Amino acid sequence: MSFFFALLFILASIVFVVGLALKINQYAKTPAPLRIATTPAPITKTGVVMRLFREVVFFESLFKGTKWTWIFSWIFHMALLLVLVRHLRYFIEPDWVPTMVWALIELVQPFGKYAGFAMVIGLVGLFFRRIFVDRVRYISAPSDYLWLLVLGFIGISGLMMSFVMHTDIVAIKEFFTFSGGQLPVDFPLIVHLSLVALLMLLFPFSKLLHVPGVFFSPTRNMVDNPREQRHVAPWAKALEEEQK
Repeated sequence: MSFFFALLFILASIVFVVGLALKINQYAKTPAPLRIATTPAPITKTGVVMRLFREVVFFESLFKGTKWTWIFSWIFHMALLLVLVRHLRYFIEPDWVPTMVWALIELVQPFGKYAGFAMVIGLVGLFFRRIFVDRVRYISAPSDYLWLLVLGFIGISGLMMSFVMHTDIVAIKEFFTFSGGQLPVDFPLIVHLSLVALLMLLFPFSKLLHVPGVFFSPTRNMVDNPREQRHVAPWAKALEEEQK
């Protein structure tokens, strides 16, 4: 079992990192031929940075659009962030990172443990939204439900290991830090790790790419200054030079 999951996570990590890097490179090279910033939009680069900050941290546009979706979505994403930071202690040793970084990881531990409940609550709200809101159900694909279920069972299995069927955390850390530990054969742990590996393998090919994609959205990352400065796409500049 340990050998199987070692190979699985090595493969999943390679697919996740390489696939994500290729997608980010594709987003960066995709031409934006027009100024299409959603107005009211900032007219300076500093304003664009602040707009992206509000979008990433507070989900500003979603808040303006629908409050119920914003509540469940924000709860899920913030809880997921705490959970991920808490999980860092399973993959790194204190002497691998600066003292301040490890202090932050230790500070998050009690909050991250209970953030799993908030994460599942947020996912349940988003799942029922896709079922009971007609306009959302109409545009929902099977993969939309699948990802909510996968993330939900990842959260539930993680909570089971923390509060119901306690697993050997020391052995897990030894396994993931290459210290020679054997992976415990516990049902919630096997479900948890299997779904996490599935998530990593399919992440670069799914709608979950909105995580890096938000930074490349021309409706969000463009300065709204078409009157002050003419916007010429790279391919158009090359065409103009050829015509000259």
